[in-house]
Amino acid sequence: MAVLEKIRVRMGVFITVIIGVALLSFIVDAQTLQTAISMFTSKYDVGEMNGKAISYQEFQKKIDYFTKIQQMATGQTSLDERGQEMVNESAWQDLLSENVLIPAIEEAGLAVGEEELVDLTQGTAISPVLMREQTFMGQNGTFDRSRLVEFIKAIPSDESGSLELYWSYLEKSIKNDQMFTKYISLLDKSTFNTPVETKRVLAENNITADVSFIIQPFGFMPDTTVTVSQQEIKDYYSKNKSKFEMNASRDIDYVVFEVIPSAEDVRLAKEDIEKVYEEFATTTNLRTFLARNSEKQLSDYMFKEGELSALSPVLDSFAFNAPVTAVLPVFQEGNTFRAARINAIKSLPDSVFVEHILLDNTDPVAAQAKADSLISLIDKGLDFKVLAAENSLDQNPNVAPGELGWMTQIMKLPGLDTCFNAQLNRPIKVATNYGLHIVKTSKKTAPLKKVQLAILEKSAVASKMTFQEYYSKANELASKSDGKIEKFREAVKEMNLAIIPAVGIQEGAKTVATYNNARPLSRWIYEAKKGDVSQIISLDNKYFFVVAVTGTREAGIQSLEAMKENIKSVLMMEKTNEKFFQTVKERLAGITNIESAAEILGTTVSRQSGVSFGAIGSQSMDPVFIGAVAGAEENKLTGPVKGNLGIYLFNVDARNQGEFFTEQDAKMRNGQIFSFKLQQIQSILEKRADVKDSRLKFF
Repeated sequence: MAVLEKIRVRMGVFITVIIGVALLSFIVDAQTLQTAISMFTSKYDVGEMNGKAISYQEFQKKIDYFTKIQQMATGQTSLDERGQEMVNESAWQDLLSENVLIPAIEEAGLAVGEEELVDLTQGTAISPVLMREQTFMGQNGTFDRSRLVEFIKAIPSDESGSLELYWSYLEKSIKNDQMFTKYISLLDKSTFNTPVETKRVLAENNITADVSFIIQPFGFMPDTTVTVSQQEIKDYYSKNKSKFEMNASRDIDYVVFEVIPSAEDVRLAKEDIEKVYEEFATTTNLRTFLARNSEKQLSDYMFKEGELSALSPVLDSFAFNAPVTAVLPVFQEGNTFRAARINAIKSLPDSVFVEHILLDNTDPVAAQAKADSLISLIDKGLDFKVLAAENSLDQNPNVAPGELGWMTQIMKLPGLDTCFNAQLNRPIKVATNYGLHIVKTSKKTAPLKKVQLAILEKSAVASKMTFQEYYSKANELASKSDGKIEKFREAVKEMNLAIIPAVGIQEGAKTVATYNNARPLSRWIYEAKKGDVSQIISLDNKYFFVVAVTGTREAGIQSLEAMKENIKSVLMMEKTNEKFFQTVKERLAGITNIESAAEILGTTVSRQSGVSFGAIGSQSMDPVFIGAVAGAEENKLTGPVKGNLGIYLFNVDARNQGEFFTEQDAKMRNGQIFSFKLQQIQSILEKRADVKDSRLKFF
């Protein structure tokens, strides 16, 4: 949100400019004025779809709208970074639907009528959108029509307007979902194989070959005697331009100053932990004490031997070689100081298999009485699963009645920690936020010694003085560079600093090199030009960067100049392989026997059975080789054939007619191909609509 606030501040400048343009309208003609406005406003567009500019204001409205929807759906008044990103993406996808996807579907002649929409929301064909909506789920986890009716009835009396806003969102989602479903159905029905095509596919996949072959694999390095002319590079570029379409990227050189606590900062951290150590060793309320005094709070997790090693080998050794209440004095690891105290030692399993019967606990007295009655029946020998099927609110169709499955300390249902201590097959009552459970632990792994450890932790933190020292160094470099790459390199040499290169940085990258949360860095890189040098860019209040842009590549088809070295490498390998092929061909001239060919080439004959386009074993083979085998004569030496991986010489020893590839297999393969095509539809439609996404400049 801080980033959004900065954008709003920037927009203040924009408003000032627009006022100035309005004043100019008294003395400038309308056409010139329109051009001026377009120049200014385009700078604040977050994208373009089908020739329509998506302004910052329009996108912000969508952000605000989906923020409200997200807050209503989750009950959270504020969103974390991930939640904000989800809102951002929802807003963009909504604009894509409005401007690209739905218009394309309507162009195909599809629509959703009013009566159809009523049926999808209140009739016999309830939309999957509503069926999945948590608001309308019953206690058994399935769609409850009565909850939907209650929601709709409550809309007119909701003075806040929130219910109406959420319902309009659901209606739009329902309509779009139905449009997409129809479009997919239309594409599916228009994708079919004729009987002749099906017959050919079955024949191709059911006729397999037993093959004897030799292969001379291609090398990985080009022949240094091979040459490639500039004209050949130009010709290759002209024929393969579409292959050189890439996203925008940038190359940089940077110097980073990492703020590290000074010796004085470390000394102060040691003093801080030593001041509270005595109280830590004797306190009777570790949880409260650690909440006030430690960077690490008291965890209920029970560690087994070895688990603490990743944090500290010292802690792991102490935890499993000392008694309960033993205290480990303060010790230092890097810039962190720790002390530890054993709070509990138990013998516990790593995991338990749990079954339960979940009861409604809105009336606790009635729930307890029913639970006691069911436990009495279980004690008399009635089957737990039968009782769970008849009485539990949890009716998960994917597991046996009552099964919760294997639980660990990390992967468990909140509130069911007692299962790790419970007697096997002994039902107990446990209340959680879900209701009242009758819980039975039916299986356990072998018990192990486990320790609950209280850790007092203090890390050295860089002081203001330390920050200022590092900032001053970074500022000296930025000042000497004066925004110019030549001066940057001179200053780096003078100050005896190390330049680090980073290439191929994508627009809006969250990570640059190994540094996370790098949006401010990548944003500046894309605002700068080649040869520009930044002022100080701070990340995580820990790193100060000074950055020089060394290379820029814009989105689209790259220039011949940018790609010529890559093309040259490709052509050199092609020519090397062709030269190798001709050499092999000459050496095998007149050879009619595969064993003789193998002897000449100094290799051995391999054999492969069941070779065909559809055979499972053929999937890992060179498709050029498979195609050559399919068209070759039986019992005749064929080749050499230049494939993707090497040069082949082979003999089809026999062909076999099978029936392992059926019409059902062909249908499944067509379904897989159709699914793959569906995944490409949105990107195809976006390309056709010439969608430009510039959100990362602002959000």
